[in-house]
Amino acid sequence: MLERIKKLWQREEGITALETAIILIAFVVVAAVFAFTILSAGTFTTERGKEAIYEGLSEVRGALELRGSVIARGITSTNVVSDVVFTLANVAGGEPVDMSTDERVVIIEYRDSNQRVSIDDWSVRWLGYSDGDSLLESRELVEVTVPISGNVSTDLGPNTTFVIEVKPPKGSVLSIQRTVPSVIDAVMDLN
Repeated sequence: MLERIKKLWQREEGITALETAIILIAFVVVAAVFAFTILSAGTFTTERGKEAIYEGLSEVRGALELRGSVIARGITSTNVVSDVVFTLANVAGGEPVDMSTDERVVIIEYRDSNQRVSIDDWSVRWLGYSDGDSLLESRELVEVTVPISGNVSTDLGPNTTFVIEVKPPKGSVLSIQRTVPSVIDAVMDLN
């Protein structure tokens, strides 16, 4: 029995230092690849989130806002509204909006309970400060005249609720909803 124990102690089979080092290096390499994958995915996700935030900010910056009253001009002899006039400004810190009547980048649409029509012959008049270009920028005001008569199949008459939507190429849609009074005058404040 003692001899058997001696033989057992003499057989020194096991893992050498080189094999141990190879296994350790393999674990380190696998851990490094896994960490790189996780960090890359996190960086990619962060960049996508940042892009979404900047895109949302650019949409908000390009919006228009209504300044002042909405005026309807009426034809008293026929008891209909001929056109609607309102003033627009750029929102604070907003990007410029092209109000050119040549290219018609901004879309203006009229809608009531009977119809929905895109108005193509709207006009603008710059009020107060203007730098001379067709871009509506900070500190500038533009008066927009939307002709109703001649552009719609059913005239805009008394007690009719209508919506005018101003759609810039970027930014939110400005929706102006008003109701025509029961008596048509030459000039009516629809606020």
